[in-house]
Amino acid sequence: QVQLVESGGGSVQAGGSLKLSCIYSGYVCEISWYSQAPGKERELVSSMSRNGTTSYGDAVKGRFTISQDNAKNTLYLGMNGLKTEDTAVYFCAAIGCMSWRTYWGQGTQVTVSS
Repeated sequence: QVQLVESGGGSVQAGGSLKLSCIYSGYVCEISWYSQAPGKERELVSSMSRNGTTSYGDAVKGRFTISQDNAKNTLYLGMNGLKTEDTAVYFCAAIGCMSWRTYWGQGTQVTVSS
């Protein structure tokens, strides 16, 4: 069983920074951040595979950084140069290595004002 708990969301002005955290438990093979803006589909922001390979959505390349602390079972998303269009609920998602199903956290709200 995989469990995920996000934190770190908040309200910032455009150009500001936030760092999201996702504490996970269980055996995960790939872990990712997704965002869902009001009225829009959930979309992939960034992901990290078990071997450390990372990928980013085009909208966040050069501004967001995904990282992981294996000792703390924590995934991070560093968000710099925030834009109003980054406003969304950010979810942590993980693929369990045993079940190969996707597990989701409860989400954390990020609001960027102009």
